Amino acid sequence: MSVADSNVSVENGRLTAPFLLEYSYKRTTGPIIGDFLTGLRDGKILGGKTKRGPVICPPHECDPLTGEDLEGLVEVGPGGVLQTYAAVSEPLASHPKQEPFAFATIQLDGADTAITHIVMHKDLSTLRKGQRVKAVFADERTGFITDIDHFALEDA
Repeated sequence: MSVADSNVSVENGRLTAPFLLEYSYKRTTGPIIGDFLTGLRDGKILGGKTKRGPVICPPHECDPLTGEDLEGLVEVGPGGVLQTYAAVSEPLASHPKQEPFAFATIQLDGADTAITHIVMHKDLSTLRKGQRVKAVFADERTGFITDIDHFALEDA
């Protein structure tokens, strides 16, 4: 192969070539996160049951306190309790919704930890800690956290 046949060139008496650093692999999700995402695709929310007893949602690959393997996955939610929230009245282009919403932590029924997601409600000023919310799944699901489109107040 000659210089003319490649991306190599001669500049000021030196050979030069473009440099491209790539990572040509994709990270796998692992068995726990993979099953969690598959559950979302199927319209279910799964939490990881630890050997100590608490259920972690979203699950980790192992118990974050002990490093032990989980006992398995259990279905949680789809309802839960609003723990904290931050209202976004004027969303930016980078936000998940282009209408007012709230970033929120929600402790799902059957889980001992909270999941972070968004709550949609027509009047964000009426949101209160302790309100009941429920997951609203996207019409088309693909196995991503966005398969939960948002959470809504249960009584709305």
